[in-house]
Amino acid sequence: MSWKFWQKSKDDKPKKKKTKTREWVDAIVFAVVAATIIRVFFIEAYTIPTASMERSLLVGDFLFVSKVNYGARVPMTPIAFPFAHHTMPITGTKAYWDGVQWKFHRLPGLSDIKRNDVVVFNYPQGDTVALEQQDVDYYQMVRSEGWAAINSRYTIVSRPVDKRENYIKRCIAIAGDTISMANGLVSVNGKAEPLKNTGEISYEVVFKTPDVNPSVFEDLGFNISDDIRSTMTPNVYTFNGTAEMMADVKKLDFVQSVKVFTAPPHEREGDIFPFDRNRDWNVDNFGPIIIPKKGWTVKLDSVTMPLYERSIRIYEGNKLEKSATGWLINGKAADSYTFKMNYYWMMGDNRHRSADSRYWGFVPEDHIVGKALFIWMSYDTNGSFFSKIRWSRLLRGIH
Repeated sequence: MSWKFWQKSKDDKPKKKKTKTREWVDAIVFAVVAATIIRVFFIEAYTIPTASMERSLLVGDFLFVSKVNYGARVPMTPIAFPFAHHTMPITGTKAYWDGVQWKFHRLPGLSDIKRNDVVVFNYPQGDTVALEQQDVDYYQMVRSEGWAAINSRYTIVSRPVDKRENYIKRCIAIAGDTISMANGLVSVNGKAEPLKNTGEISYEVVFKTPDVNPSVFEDLGFNISDDIRSTMTPNVYTFNGTAEMMADVKKLDFVQSVKVFTAPPHEREGDIFPFDRNRDWNVDNFGPIIIPKKGWTVKLDSVTMPLYERSIRIYEGNKLEKSATGWLINGKAADSYTFKMNYYWMMGDNRHRSADSRYWGFVPEDHIVGKALFIWMSYDTNGSFFSKIRWSRLLRGIH
């Protein structure tokens, strides 16, 4: 019998205690990894920076966006700095390395995107950016000033899909739908889709007198500096508001008339998708447009190509060329094309102050980030000290 059973084995020796520094490092690494997994695959916080979704969503609203509802998108650019999107906050340098790119893959979700869902997505035309003018659409600048002028003046960079700017809009039409708009009213598959009661449009308001106290409109919920603008005609103003707000304006005794302000039909706007001189479309009148659906085949001709050329070439990664007799796709003659992805049509609830699909077209399914769920905080920078937090909006669901 061994008389050494009472001796401690080597494994029983007390382990070296971690230093405080090591404990902090381990805790930070764990927290970063856990938070990254939650952000990528489950839920992420976003804020509303512009008024394009008013008054459904307000500037200063902080949202939680679900990655689970539509299925989490596996990172396409896996090597990136944690908690930064495309740019480092202090240095302004790139926050990712695009030397490694993974193909688009989405995990199973709870549901497909439905009409009227409020969706966060990567800006489709954000593939190319002028660093000195990141808030301006690169392609819009090129159409306005020419490719040579823009590329000689600015530093031009490209961004992978998941590192393009995040936008939030309402899904108006899904893959396979036909959308049109006439006099400001949207129709999907021939059925009118009225604006949400929290949505805003522009109105022309005529006063009986120039002597009007602006505070009256503040009491009705208007932001005087943003929502009301004078025109060249005396006593005539443009208002931006909801139908309910404008009904209250109409009741004021100094108001002569209130009418919806829309662009006339057949008055072409050059910045409206698909930027085709043969289409007299504008912000309030366009279509019909068929939203591409996976497996749908479109005939390639002078009518369809302005609508679908970018989707075929950029979003689906084909080499597209015009030949003497028609079109070449990846070097082969083609008179039709079958789409590989689903697409969506997104619009802001603030119809006359929203950069949306009317200006840049379809949103491909690989650009979809998630579904907006609810507002967890709302902060009004213009409010007084005691009213900066919009208490009535906290934990409000997004519909």
